[in-house]
Amino acid sequence: MSYSARRGFTNGSQNPAGSRRQAELQQRIAQMQAEMDAAQKEVEAKEFVATSGGVVEATVSGKRELLSLTLKPEVVDPQDPEMLQDLIVTAVNEALRQAAEAMDRRMENASGNLNLGGFNLGNLSL
Repeated sequence: MSYSARRGFTNGSQNPAGSRRQAELQQRIAQMQAEMDAAQKEVEAKEFVATSGGVVEATVSGKRELLSLTLKPEVVDPQDPEMLQDLIVTAVNEALRQAAEAMDRRMENASGNLNLGGFNLGNLSL
């Protein structure tokens, strides 16, 4: 058995088919990573809006940051601050859920293109 910095430990024989499959896999993984990075940037640039009770509107970014909160004047009742708090929490959580769902969908689409089954990884000689 010999060691090569390029090929690692070998028994003297070379496996060009295994090397080719490994190179294909590495190329496909790099492509998938680029697609996932682009998908993440796309979702992060979007805004997601949700309303609660028709009187509270929350806007969040794809980075899941609250960008704005709009309250209609009629919702502000000094006698019932709990209702306003509940409406705000509901609107913000819904907008955050939309952003998370959009990110999950895009990541799934980007990574779903990787079909590892075709590489027969159980028999891959690395």
